Amino acid sequence: MLDKNIEGEISAVRARQNRRLPVVLTVKEIEKIFSGMSGANLLMTKLIYGCGLRLHECLQVRVKDIDFEQNMVIIRSGKGDKDRRTVLPEAIRQELIAHLNQVKALYEKDREVKLNGVQLPGALERKYPNAGKEWAWFWLFPSKSLSIDPQTGIVRRHHVYHDAMQRAFKVAVMKSRITKQASVHTLRHSFATHLLEKGYDIRTIQELLGHRNLQTTMIYTHVATKNILGVRSPLDF
Repeated sequence: MLDKNIEGEISAVRARQNRRLPVVLTVKEIEKIFSGMSGANLLMTKLIYGCGLRLHECLQVRVKDIDFEQNMVIIRSGKGDKDRRTVLPEAIRQELIAHLNQVKALYEKDREVKLNGVQLPGALERKYPNAGKEWAWFWLFPSKSLSIDPQTGIVRRHHVYHDAMQRAFKVAVMKSRITKQASVHTLRHSFATHLLEKGYDIRTIQELLGHRNLQTTMIYTHVATKNILGVRSPLDF
């Protein structure tokens, strides 16, 4: 439009990105939200908070990604297509075992009617065409209804739709009468902040969250209720 040659180097200046402090829930507020949820939605909420997961990471967890022996959850192809490990809360071990028994019954029902296997990531579907029918690859939180893959047209079972979880969480927040603008992702912020308040190393928290840069994790030092620097206001003197 300006009739200017744009070939070569463009000496543009990138606008500075404003960083906002994340919303963080207290432990009591999280307990109130838990009391307003039930079933698989409650278990997903506990897993997201207890492991510091993003919503899509929680929904895409498969049976083989839960390691009860080492108390770990393996996150495959997270943000930036990176794998990582995070802690599995002891508090939900028995709930997870009971949930897996229910999921196993649904898996066996799919196998009885010879349903197509679940979707596999990347090129694994072509390399191992029958792997999607194995128990290890089954979703930890499968949908109760079947769906049609929009790319292939194959009828199969997908994981729980993210909207269902978000709606259930929003209703629970309203019931608890919490005035903070809390979303499912707020649980991840709360996970990092509460670990920081307990004195855990910032590098450890960075690894658990899967942050590439430490500066991203450092934002939680500004919202921790416990003063990690040990500084007191002069007014308190």
